[in-house]
Amino acid sequence: MSAPLRVILASASPRRRELLALVGIAHEVWPADVDESVLPAEAPAPHTERLARAKAHALAVAHPHAVVIAADTIVVVDDDILGKPRDEAHAAEMLRRLAGREHTVYTAIAVARDARTESAVEAVRVTFRRLTDGEIAAYIATREPMDKAGAYGIQGYGATIVERVDGDYFSVMGLGLRRLVELLGRAGVRYAFGAGVTDAVRQ
Repeated sequence: MSAPLRVILASASPRRRELLALVGIAHEVWPADVDESVLPAEAPAPHTERLARAKAHALAVAHPHAVVIAADTIVVVDDDILGKPRDEAHAAEMLRRLAGREHTVYTAIAVARDARTESAVEAVRVTFRRLTDGEIAAYIATREPMDKAGAYGIQGYGATIVERVDGDYFSVMGLGLRRLVELLGRAGVRYAFGAGVTDAVRQ
């Protein structure tokens, strides 16, 4: 069997690191620095896929022989993209807007290897239960919402405010694992249970 390939995660997200570790993919962390501004008239899915591909490309150029995994996650409600909150008041505004209703989480993944980049987007519908102002304030006081798109994290305290998830739970966390394995395969990389990733061509 081929030796495991060098894998780089182009993200500083602890959640994405945890998910790669969960499925036994050893990796290095090299966050990509790209402009995440939304282009004029850019729809949510193309926006997040463009960013994931840009992050993957930035690291692939610097590390041409590595497998680079990049991702981008956004929360969309009423056709508005909700990024990370600027401050506590902004977080409260987002959570009040999401409370008691459905929104969509888009997570794009890009896998780059050599000159090839494969990417895809998952769209997941998430429904919040109703929230009082007191609950919103208490949640914000945990500081969990402050570095997350849409001002919540489904893998933490935010799990208690999510009523329903229609789609891939791991995509809501920030890295759909089933989709990742598919993209690795399309990039010529084989996911080996318990052994990381190897070169599929040499199996």
